[in-house]
Amino acid sequence: MDNTEYHPWEITSLLKSHDILVPKISTKLLISLFVISIQKIYQMTIEEVEAPVDQITPPHSNSNKDSISTTNWDQDTLTIPRLQIVDENQKFTDDLPNYLSKWHLGEAGFKYNVVAVFGSQSTGKSTLLNGLFGTSFDVMDENQRSQTTKGIWMSRGRGMHVLVMDVEGTDGRERGEDQDFERKSALFSMATSEVIILNLWEHQVGLYQGANMGLLKTVFEVNLQLFQTQKSKEKTLLLIVIRDHVGSTPLANLAKTLQSDLEKIWVGLSKPEGLEDCKIHDYFDFMYTGLPHKVLLPEKFNEEVAKLRTRFNDPQNPDFVFKPEYHKRIPADGYHIYASGIWDKVLTNKDLDLPTQQELLAQYRCDEISSAAFEVFSNKLAPFKQPILEKAQTIDNLGPQMLEIRQEAVAAFDKNASRYHQGVYQKKRAEMLTKLNIQLNVLFVGQLKNLHKKAVVMFDENLKAELKRPNYNFAVAVENCLKAATDYFLTGAKAILLPETDWSYDSEYASLEEEFTEVSTKARTDEFRKMTKSLTKQVENELSEPITLALNNPGPNPWHKILQAYSKTVEHGQTTLNKIAESFNSSDAEIQESIADLRLQAWIVLRKKVDEELADTMLLLKLRSRFEEKFRYDDHGLPRVWKPEDDIDTFFKRAKEDTLTLIALFAKINLKDDPDFKVESDDEDFDFEQSLIVLSEAKQIDISNRFKRESDAFYLEAKRSVVSTTAKIPTWAIAAMVFLGWNEFMTVIRNPLYMILFVLCITFGYVIFALNLWGPLERIISTVVGEATRIAKECIAEGVEIAKEQTHHQQQGKNSSKINEKKDQ
Repeated sequence: MDNTEYHPWEITSLLKSHDILVPKISTKLLISLFVISIQKIYQMTIEEVEAPVDQITPPHSNSNKDSISTTNWDQDTLTIPRLQIVDENQKFTDDLPNYLSKWHLGEAGFKYNVVAVFGSQSTGKSTLLNGLFGTSFDVMDENQRSQTTKGIWMSRGRGMHVLVMDVEGTDGRERGEDQDFERKSALFSMATSEVIILNLWEHQVGLYQGANMGLLKTVFEVNLQLFQTQKSKEKTLLLIVIRDHVGSTPLANLAKTLQSDLEKIWVGLSKPEGLEDCKIHDYFDFMYTGLPHKVLLPEKFNEEVAKLRTRFNDPQNPDFVFKPEYHKRIPADGYHIYASGIWDKVLTNKDLDLPTQQELLAQYRCDEISSAAFEVFSNKLAPFKQPILEKAQTIDNLGPQMLEIRQEAVAAFDKNASRYHQGVYQKKRAEMLTKLNIQLNVLFVGQLKNLHKKAVVMFDENLKAELKRPNYNFAVAVENCLKAATDYFLTGAKAILLPETDWSYDSEYASLEEEFTEVSTKARTDEFRKMTKSLTKQVENELSEPITLALNNPGPNPWHKILQAYSKTVEHGQTTLNKIAESFNSSDAEIQESIADLRLQAWIVLRKKVDEELADTMLLLKLRSRFEEKFRYDDHGLPRVWKPEDDIDTFFKRAKEDTLTLIALFAKINLKDDPDFKVESDDEDFDFEQSLIVLSEAKQIDISNRFKRESDAFYLEAKRSVVSTTAKIPTWAIAAMVFLGWNEFMTVIRNPLYMILFVLCITFGYVIFALNLWGPLERIISTVVGEATRIAKECIAEGVEIAKEQTHHQQQGKNSSKINEKKDQ
């Protein structure tokens, strides 16, 4: 016979369950009368139970099925692992994230619930949870009746998205009077759970300690502590399970008694400031249910547990416990951080502010989610950086691609972060969007700069191509090229503008317009330069011949003809300039300025041509030509043959004086026939009056002296020619020359070499005489002789120097020999 001792309430329940009429006598007498019968009944009951009394094996359990389901009780057949989240030393575990994954709740979001159980030690809390949720928490050993659950354990409900917490029982002999852990566990459970299951025995109803009224008072105080700073009042469901309910007292009466006791406790609480008038129903909803005796009525117990389970897994049940208002709104992937933070606060006895904890959790998780999303975002963005930032390339469809990448990152963030505290979520979302936009802005700015560069190159190249066409219109060419380049930039810039940014391309566009202006201005300047060069060439061509003719055959005032040619040329250039200026959209002021520049350039060309024509050599040639014309030719243009009767001196003097008048005529541009002629210029270095002077006083004197020397040669030549025609050789002299030179003459005739040399000499002498080149020949010979003399002198000087050096070396050699001889002696 089993010697197990039983409590009075257990014996009473056994008797009632077997329809044994219990008279109204004392409990001790009942124990004495029916102890043997009860022992037998109990032994029979034990034999009918298949498993240990404190562990219920789900009816459809099958260890051979490798299936997991978090939504169906029958399909979730594998053993569900359990985890001690707070050990007996009050240390919170680090393994909760891994177990959430094992329980297939890591990605559940808000689609999960949390249940915690409170009750006295060794009252079957773990047994109830195992039967109700299919968990595998340790249960009490009936032989020892010692504490089984230590700390706080957690597991997942079978076929449910429910986290089940098995909290260490209260009033245990292991902890004795130390109620610190009871308060901490109650505070933790209240902060993290939606439903609190209070496990009571029927006979404890109406008692203070036995009914855990002290624990309930702790729960109420904790609840007020948690939510005193929260504006909206979050409710928690207290599901009070009355165990071993035999039905003698209706459940409604028991619930009424308990509710009355609870309200008395609530009224007696010391409430925080501002919550003095709050009601218990502002914070708690209550449900009551009863369960029969598990040992005496196992089948009935299992049946009622199954019915109670529907309140947890069937949303269609009218008594479904997981109402939305109970949910703590903590996403599953952040639950471990939230729970860990709550326990840390509880453990350090710091004031626990749930809203603050939720915000801290939201900040932490949002940062984690943001970092993960940003890493993916950065990886997708990386291929764009090198082409844009290093190679200065533009990428087609960059805007839509950036928008898509950003939307993916924000969507990834929203998917998980939107479950957390909305204020924190919105703030972190804005921060993440700013962070993403900062990264994208780098590409935006890079693409803008590349578009800027390409637009400038496009404008420059297109404009150059347009300006190479014949008869182009500069203004039209600039307008067309500018429109094409501007459209290219604006199209590309608008395509990379993203919503929810403050990006702008105005600054870059303004800079681009400035660069367009610079390019067009440079092109306009180049074209003007080309035009000016062309006009200058035109002016030079048109002025060259009239100036040459006027100065080669000067009349009384050749400058009048030259200035007429200048005016005609400028007028022609002005007509050309006006036609070209129309295509440049030049203003009247610009046209007038260009005309003034044209007049100045034409004047400079004129002066340049005049200086070329009146250079020393050219001027002397003109003077010589004029002198020869007057001295060597008559009025009919026939060469003069001087005769002894001709007055050579008079002709020479007249021709010389007439020729010297040209020097004064050419010395300055005479404006007597053009008194209104003047060239205006803003150039400070240009002096019109000074530009009229062609030959300075010194130059006139020099040219005059040089001409006089050359003219003297013509005079002497004329004199010699008269002498040669009048002089006669005596007959005897001719006879003597023939007699004395006959042998030499015959030698020359008979020797071919001498004959050839003789003919060459005669021919050379005749040419010199006929062309009157004795003067130039004399100068050439003088120059050659002088150069030969100079070279000879240099050679002699070099020879003398060499001789001196050789003498010096020889003297040094002799001196050294003498020194050596003295040393040897």
